[in-house]
Amino acid sequence: MWLSGMNKPDHNTINRFRGEKLKEPLKKIFTQVVELLAAEGLLSLKELYVDGTKIESNANRYSFVWGNTIKINKEKLKQQLEALWKYAQSFAADDLDDTDPSGFDKIDIKKVKETIAKIDAALKDKPVTKEIKQKLSYAKKKWPEALDRYAEQEKILGGKRNSFSKTDNDATFMRMKDDLMENGQLKPDYNLQVSSNNQYVTNYSIHHNPTDTTTLTEHIEQYKESYGTSPEIVTADAGYGSEENYEYLESNNTEAYVKHNQFDREQNETIQRKKPFTADKLHYNKEGDYYVCPMRQHMQNTKSYIKKTTTGFIQNITQYEATNCNGCPLNGACHKSEGNRIIEINHNLNAHKVKANKKLLSEEGIKHRKKRCHELEPVFANIKSNHHFKRFMLRGKEKVSIETGLLVLAHNLRKKCSQTTKKAA
Repeated sequence: MWLSGMNKPDHNTINRFRGEKLKEPLKKIFTQVVELLAAEGLLSLKELYVDGTKIESNANRYSFVWGNTIKINKEKLKQQLEALWKYAQSFAADDLDDTDPSGFDKIDIKKVKETIAKIDAALKDKPVTKEIKQKLSYAKKKWPEALDRYAEQEKILGGKRNSFSKTDNDATFMRMKDDLMENGQLKPDYNLQVSSNNQYVTNYSIHHNPTDTTTLTEHIEQYKESYGTSPEIVTADAGYGSEENYEYLESNNTEAYVKHNQFDREQNETIQRKKPFTADKLHYNKEGDYYVCPMRQHMQNTKSYIKKTTTGFIQNITQYEATNCNGCPLNGACHKSEGNRIIEINHNLNAHKVKANKKLLSEEGIKHRKKRCHELEPVFANIKSNHHFKRFMLRGKEKVSIETGLLVLAHNLRKKCSQTTKKAA
């Protein structure tokens, strides 16, 4: 401002520059700064420590849309349409064709209008009650509009999340750790994924998903796009230990020090003693393809099926059933379900868990696990606590990504300046 003779841009100019001009170049600028820091030996681009944190969106906390509510409302409409159809059949079955209104959730708006019109025509000159007339009138006016609205809302959800905010469609309602009332309140948030090395941010990405599991692939793909190569080593906590992520990292020749969801439990002897009959403790005979229960019964392969995750990843699940649990002395301790014990096994995931255990319990794995918490927690603490950034100022994933880029770029520059100052002192 002094150099410019106290001339300064107004708020709209700054906001327009941030929202429009920085859209394309910001990620490149961030990448160039990180590469300069790496050239100085301040960080390594070969090793990544990955974690996520939730930051609240600049959205109304009480203007929400839930995916389950949409399903419930559509089911209610279906039942009401079926009830009207049956009522019309009781009065004028000859005036109606064989149209079946069941499966309403699969009928488009045009089909619903046609069905309501047929019911209306069939009951036109019949002595129907006032209540039925009101229901039919309401259906003609409101149901097509409601279906159109539900279709638009489902399009926003995209089948990958269960909620969004009406004032910021890209924000998803998530549980926050800083819930001071401890009542499990949900807030419209974004899931910020960060990769770091030597407490410098090397990559960032914004996600709708509340869980970290489904974010890793997209996050690493953005890293590859920025730096033109895959990281050699990735370290992450149990929130990322899925079959899809293990497969992805292995296909990219990346050494993965990633916990699975049972790793910490397996290291806890107290928990292991309390649960001696879990499926992972049963002996598996690979040649005969059967498990052996605690009473030495063979649990035979009864069926296999394919399961698709929310991201579209295909899992192969195999089911094994005990021969006869009736009268077994361990019944109730081994399992609590009625009938014979049935277990479902993902053999490919189990193989990845064995590999993960071997890596995580090695000397190198222990070193990476110890370093992970010292890498990422200070980054989040600096952003949220030291600089009080706990809520985005902009709305929409695209603008939030720009805001995040400025945030992590500032973090890296502050850290670099701090280190330079200390050396000079």
